[in-house]
Amino acid sequence: MPLTANDPSRKSWLDVPQDSDFPIQNIPFGVFITKDDVVTIGTRIGNYAIDLGALQQLNYFEGIELTDDMFMQDTLNDFISDGKKTWRLVRNRIAEIFDSNNPELRDNDKHRETIIFNIEDVEMQLPVLIGDYTDFYSSREHATNVGKMFRDPENALLPNWLHIPVGYHGRSSTIVPSGIPIHRPQGQTLPPGNDTPVFGPSKLVDFELEMAFITTDANIMGEPIPIEEAEDHIFGMVLFNDWSARDIQKWEYVPLGPFLAKNFASSMSPWIVTLDALEPFRTKGPEQSPEPMDYLKQEGEHAFDINLQVALQPEDGNENVICNSNFKYMYWSMAQQLAHHTVNGCRVNSGDLMGSGTISGPTPDSFGSMLELTWGGKNPIKLNDGTERKFINDGDTVIMRGYCKNDTVRIGFGEVKSKLLPPFSRK
Repeated sequence: MPLTANDPSRKSWLDVPQDSDFPIQNIPFGVFITKDDVVTIGTRIGNYAIDLGALQQLNYFEGIELTDDMFMQDTLNDFISDGKKTWRLVRNRIAEIFDSNNPELRDNDKHRETIIFNIEDVEMQLPVLIGDYTDFYSSREHATNVGKMFRDPENALLPNWLHIPVGYHGRSSTIVPSGIPIHRPQGQTLPPGNDTPVFGPSKLVDFELEMAFITTDANIMGEPIPIEEAEDHIFGMVLFNDWSARDIQKWEYVPLGPFLAKNFASSMSPWIVTLDALEPFRTKGPEQSPEPMDYLKQEGEHAFDINLQVALQPEDGNENVICNSNFKYMYWSMAQQLAHHTVNGCRVNSGDLMGSGTISGPTPDSFGSMLELTWGGKNPIKLNDGTERKFINDGDTVIMRGYCKNDTVRIGFGEVKSKLLPPFSRK
């Protein structure tokens, strides 16, 4: 089925600012509350939120097989379950409806009032009900940096790292959309020089620059997903800040890995950008040596050229860009991650979320965490207000942005933005 929604020459009759992340070629999917307190599934073009539930009720999706309430729900899970053919049909239809040459909705003022909202007038929600969340560890640069800091610099990567996409199962209950503040976690830590742990707030709260992909119902229990079919089960991607408490993590992670240091909060951008929309930005990933096992072998371009940026904004201060990276640096691809995740028969469901792991590039300014940017706190970052940061302070806001761009189109993710608050206290 052709991807007509991606036509780079297409223009919308809606006004789209020049450097918008959301031209008519994007058509991401999300969930929002309207000013009339109606929860609906929607898309975005420029600075307009589009109510897909209203579009469906007014028969704009006629001819596409959809359940009557497909877009009148508070999550995208059912739509995602319908599979790639339906996603593509719907995206193509939305592109037709908002094409500058199509007068059907453009010239119908009554319908436009019902369907189209200014983005400032809606409240974005978590777009999917996330049943399960897996976090990978797939940036070679990040894993090497961490290995140098905490283990033998000459053997920074553990023996399994170049053979499997390493991952762990996280906690979906504390994944929140952009804009929701995060409390500094408390837990046990082992201060330097101590023999016994202490309890209190984490002193080393960090961000992790990640992206995440969202799956459809991919398999039945016991069924592996072949590597060549894996991308068909990936609906789309979001920006993902997987918050981390480094001091809690250092004390607890042996022998079973991350626990309280990682499950207190993860923040995600509210618009899911489909893999179809990212198709023009495919690129080759890093050379993999040793050669992966047969079930992980891939040919062709399975990485995506997505520019990523992290800014830190102190309370009552201005933004400071502290990291510029790119998703294409990831050693293990999303398809390899999903194939490995299911090779043992693990079932993957609609709305499951898979984090990439921290995305670090080859240069110090492309490192995707404060742990690396300050090298464990040894090299503090100086902000433009004169203050310094080793890790994240209470009152700081972390903002992540991402976009792809070529000669004809820009496709972006918007931002994921969240503020760190002091530890939670009962009033």
